[in-house]
Amino acid sequence: MAESSKPILYSYFRSSCSWRVRIALALKNIDYETVAINLTKDGGQQVPALKIDGITIGQSLAIIEYLEETRPTPRLLPWDPKKRAQVRMVSDLIASGIQPLQEPCHGEALDTRERGLGVHPHLPCLCWSHRLPDCRGLWGSLRRWPEKMVTSLPTRGPDGRKELAGSRNLSVLKQVGQENQLTWAQQAITSGFNALEQILQSTAGRYCVGDEVSMADLCLAPQVANADRFKVDLTPYPTISRINKSLLALEAFHVSHPCRQPDTPPELRA
Repeated sequence: MAESSKPILYSYFRSSCSWRVRIALALKNIDYETVAINLTKDGGQQVPALKIDGITIGQSLAIIEYLEETRPTPRLLPWDPKKRAQVRMVSDLIASGIQPLQEPCHGEALDTRERGLGVHPHLPCLCWSHRLPDCRGLWGSLRRWPEKMVTSLPTRGPDGRKELAGSRNLSVLKQVGQENQLTWAQQAITSGFNALEQILQSTAGRYCVGDEVSMADLCLAPQVANADRFKVDLTPYPTISRINKSLLALEAFHVSHPCRQPDTPPELRA
């Protein structure tokens, strides 16, 4: 029966978004098949996507939340609503506010001040209403972040249609150039990590939120791997580094690592 067939994960070994889902599947002991999507050749594809229970789900956080709702052991979202909100806050910061910004869009970017976009209207409410420790410094980091960073503009292909993220990000490497792309990624990640480090100082125990692995940790480890790949100095981020070290010692993070996937090139295997 279709219900008894293995889930199928469409994945790319180096995709940090795919890695998040692989960790979740490993933690929940879900046996699955992998269909490798080579984004260097199939740039129009998007990963991850999980075919499960008769449906196909895209977007890593949506996949993880579906797994959490249908296969809740072990929990990746805490029972406590405050901790659950913190997990989602950290996850969204990484998945929406750091990882996408490490890839410029065809070099078409403008400073937010020039665009008149200003700062995010909800960020001051987030910081002040929750009275986070040193929240003035935290808000300063978050406020300066969009001033330093640039906003990636929508891009369109030759036919006028919006390009998919996989195609867009890979085309950046060709158009921006390796040196500029490295500088861009370093700026995006360090700006995001400045804010993330301060948040984690108020939420972390052994892991991102308390002492249990959560969805936030599934986002953190892959993003630290991105930082390593782009040669970001992690010395200013002791909390991020400490949590990441603890996570990489866990079996689920080990087996799901990009260097141990079916489509990992031989020279990158470990």
